[in-house]
Amino acid sequence: MSRPINPLRATQRLQFHKDFTLDDAVPLIPYFASMGISHIYASPLLKARAGSMHGYDVVDPRVINPELGGEPALLRLVGAMREHGMGLILDIVSNHMAVGGADNPWWLDLLEWGRRSPYADFFDIQWNSPDPLLEGQLLLPFLSSDYGTVLQAGEIPLRFDAEHGAFYIEHYQHHFPINPATYGPLLESAENPQLIELSKRFAALEQYPQAYERARQARAELAELARDGAVAAAIEQGLARFDSSKPEGFERLHQLLERQHYRLASWRTAGDDINWRRFFDINELGGLRVERPNVFEATHGKIFELIARGLVDGLRIDHIDGLADPRGYGRKLRRRVESLLSQRPPGTELAHLPIFVEKILGPDEQLREDWGVDGTTGYEFMNQVSLLQHDPKGQAPLAELWSRLSERTADFNQEVLEARDLVLHGTLAGDFENVAQSLLQVARSDLMSRDLTLGAIRRALLALVVNFPIYRTYISVCGRSAEDDRFFQQAMQGARNTLSEADWQVLDYLQRWLGGESWRELPRGRQRKLYRNACVRFQQLTSPVAAKSVEDTSFYRSAVLLSRNDVGFHPQHFSAPVEDFHAACLKRLESFPDNLLATATHDHKRGEDTRTRLAVLSECSGWYAEQVERWRQLALPLKGEDVAISAGDELMLYQALLGSWPFGLESEEDYKTYADRLTQWQEKALREAKLQSSWSANNEPYERACREFLHNILLTPEGVALRQSLGATANRIAAAGALNSLAQTLLRNTVPGVPDLYQGTEYWDFSLVDPDNRRPVYYHARAQSLSELASVTELLGNWQDGRVKQAVIAKVLNLRAEHPGLFSRGQYIPLQVTGVHADKVMAFARILDGLHAVVVVPRLFSELLGTAQAPFINASNWGDTRVLLPFTDSDASWKGLFSEAVVTNAREMLLSAALQEFSVNLFIKTT
Repeated sequence: MSRPINPLRATQRLQFHKDFTLDDAVPLIPYFASMGISHIYASPLLKARAGSMHGYDVVDPRVINPELGGEPALLRLVGAMREHGMGLILDIVSNHMAVGGADNPWWLDLLEWGRRSPYADFFDIQWNSPDPLLEGQLLLPFLSSDYGTVLQAGEIPLRFDAEHGAFYIEHYQHHFPINPATYGPLLESAENPQLIELSKRFAALEQYPQAYERARQARAELAELARDGAVAAAIEQGLARFDSSKPEGFERLHQLLERQHYRLASWRTAGDDINWRRFFDINELGGLRVERPNVFEATHGKIFELIARGLVDGLRIDHIDGLADPRGYGRKLRRRVESLLSQRPPGTELAHLPIFVEKILGPDEQLREDWGVDGTTGYEFMNQVSLLQHDPKGQAPLAELWSRLSERTADFNQEVLEARDLVLHGTLAGDFENVAQSLLQVARSDLMSRDLTLGAIRRALLALVVNFPIYRTYISVCGRSAEDDRFFQQAMQGARNTLSEADWQVLDYLQRWLGGESWRELPRGRQRKLYRNACVRFQQLTSPVAAKSVEDTSFYRSAVLLSRNDVGFHPQHFSAPVEDFHAACLKRLESFPDNLLATATHDHKRGEDTRTRLAVLSECSGWYAEQVERWRQLALPLKGEDVAISAGDELMLYQALLGSWPFGLESEEDYKTYADRLTQWQEKALREAKLQSSWSANNEPYERACREFLHNILLTPEGVALRQSLGATANRIAAAGALNSLAQTLLRNTVPGVPDLYQGTEYWDFSLVDPDNRRPVYYHARAQSLSELASVTELLGNWQDGRVKQAVIAKVLNLRAEHPGLFSRGQYIPLQVTGVHADKVMAFARILDGLHAVVVVPRLFSELLGTAQAPFINASNWGDTRVLLPFTDSDASWKGLFSEAVVTNAREMLLSAALQEFSVNLFIKTT
C-alpha cells in the first residue's frame, strides 16, 4: 500500500547501469527503509550510451534508459518505494550530451544539416572561425590518426543505409552522415536511370527553404528503390568508386567530405582546434546551450513529465558551473518545477521539491543564495570533516618527507599553477584560444582598445586564468557582484605578479570587459553581445581549467598526505580547528539547512574510510617517515634495472596501499584481486599526473616498470618482507582510522544538513578512484546483519566486518526519523569541553521545542587509543575531560546510542561515563 512521501531526511545514492538495473533495486527498498533512508538518490536514468556505467553520457533525454529497464522498471521501483513512503531524487545532466558514435539523433542531425538542422543551436558551437578550414564547419576530432592517413588507408569508408535511404561515413564506432544535398555524385555513379533522376532532386535541395522535408521524402523514395536487388547492387557498385584506398577513390571521397558541414580530423587536433564546447576535455561529451528556451524544454521535458506524474521528488544538477548562467538556470528550473507540483496525483503531493547542485566551492566561497536551490551535493562537508581529523603538527614533517624524497614542491598551490599552465597549453588550448578570440573582438569594437594585439590578450588572459582562485564567477548584466569581485581581484593580483608591467594595461581592460562594468551601460546590439559572449566563454573556461588542473592533475602529482587530495578539498589547507567546523555548521543551518552531507561519492578519489585511515598518519608523522625509509630499502630488489621509478610515484603507491589495505587479506586469490584493483588505480594515477606518462601519450616502459614493482610487492616471494611491513603498518593504524570513520559517520548524520549515504558504504569503504568506487555491492550480507540485533560488545569485537559502522548509521537515522524536526531545523550549539584532553573532543547540541540531543566525538586521539586493536578508547583514559551542558533543565537524564543507562543528570557530562561503552555517542534527553 502506498504511503505519503516522507520529508527529506537521509538519501541513499545508487549508481544504475546494465549490471545493476532499476529492477535490481526493487528488492533492496525494505532494507534501505530499515536503515532509516527517506529518499533514493539515483544516478542519471535517461537513455545513455550503450554500456554506460554511470549515465552521464546521455544520448536521448526523451526516454528512460532501456538498459536500466526503461519506464516500466522505473514504475516498479517507485511503486516499491512508495510502500515505505520513500521519495526519489534524480540526477540530471543539463550541461552536456554524449556525441560522436552513432546513437545521438540530435547530434547526427546536426552533422547532416549543419546550421539548417533544428538542433544547430542545441550544441555550443562557434561556427565563425578565424581558421578558413573551419569556417561554417564543425571540427570532428574522432579519427584514430591524421585525416590523410586514415583516408588513404580506407578506414573511413562510405556506407549506404538501405532501410533509411541514407549515406554515411563510418570510422570504427563513429557514424558521420552525408548531407542529402551532396548525394548527387553518389547516385549518378550507380549508372541507373531511376537513381540518376533521383540524384537531380537531391542536388537541387540547397535551392529550397524546405530542404529538410524534401530530403526526407526523397530518401524514402531511395529506400523504396533500394528494395530492388538490382538497384541496391548498382548503389553498392557506385560506392566502390569512392574507395579511398585507391587513388581515384581517394580524391572522390575527399571532395565529398569537403562539401559536408563538418571536418573530420585526428583526435589529437581537439586540444588546439576544437570549435565547440565539451565537458572538460572529453571529445565524446558535447556542451549544451541549455540557456536557450527550446533547448531547456527539449532536454528537460521528460524530467518535468516524471515530476508532474509524481514519480520524481527531487533533482540533483550535474556540473552546474558548466552552464552559461547557473543562477538563471536554477531560478528558471525552480519556477518550472514549482508550477508542476499541483499536477501530481493524490498521495504524491509535495509542498516543495528539493534541488541540489554539484558545485565545488573554494576555501572562502559560499553557495549563492539567490539560485533557487536547496544546497550542494556536499563536497564541502566532506572537506570540513577531513580538516577536523588532521593534526596540524603533522603537516611540516610530512611536507618535508615528500619534498626531500620526491624532489617536488610540498606547496600544493605551486603545483596547481604549473598544472593550469599545462592544461591551458594542452588539452584546453583550443578552448583558451576561443576566449582570446572573443576578447579580441571586444577590443576591436572600441576605438580606445582596438590596437591591443591578440598576443597581448593571450598573455594577460593566461596569467588571469592560471591565478584564478575558484572555479568561476557569475557575471550578470549588472557586471560582477562584490563576492565575484573579491575573487577576481585575487586573480588580478596574481596575474600582475606574473606579467611584465607592459601587459598590465591589458589586464585592466580584461578587468573591465569581464564584468567590471555593466552591459547595460553599453549600446544595444553587437558590442553588448560581444561583451556577454566574452564573459560567458571566460567563465566556461575557468571551470574546466580548475577541474583538470587540480582534480585531474595536481592531486596525482602531490602526495604530502593523500587523505587531503579529494574532490572539493584544498590540500594546502591541511587541518582546521574545531571552531571552523562549528562555524560552517552554523552557516549551513542559516543558509542551506537541507544541504546534502556527503563523505563518499561516485567521484571520490579515495573511499571515506581510506581517507580516515590515512588521516591518522598526520598524528604519527615521525613514525611514518621511519617506515617509509625502511620500505624504500626493502623495495630496492623489487624494482627493475631498466627504468627508474620516481620516488614520488613510489611514495604515492605506499600511501594508496596503506589506505586501501583490506581486512582479511590472506589467500593468493585475495592478493591477486587486490593487486588488480591497485594496478587499475596506478595506471590512472600515472596518466593523470602527466609527468611520466599520460592518456594521450602512454609511456608503456615506465608504466610496465611500475606495474611490475606493484606486482612484486603483493604477489612474489621476494616481496614478502615489504608486503608484511606494509600490512603491519596498515593494521597498526586501522583501529584509529575506523574510529575516525565512526566519528565522521556520526557527524554526517547529526549536524545541520541531509546525510547522503553512498552505495555500500554502510560497511567499511576502502575504495580508490573510479571505477574502483563503483564496484558491485553485496547487499544480502548487509540486510542480514541489520536484521540481527548484535550487542555493542559483539560489534566492537568483530569491528573489522563493518557491522559496527552500519549499526551506528541505522541507529542515528532511525532517531532522525523519530525526531525529524530536531535534526533538520533544530538549533546547533557548540559545547565547551574542559579537562585534560579537551583538545581531543568535539561536542555540540541540537535543540528544538524542549527536545535536546548532544553529540560527542573524539578527534586526534591516537595517543589515547594507544595500541588498542579495536576502535575503542578505554574510558578511564579520558580522565577529568567533560562536556559542559548549558541547559537550564539540569535534572534531565541522557541516554546514548547503545545503552539505556542514564549517563548524567548534572550540567556536565564526564567523557569517562559518556564514552564508557562506545567512543562516539549521541545522547537524547529523556525525562
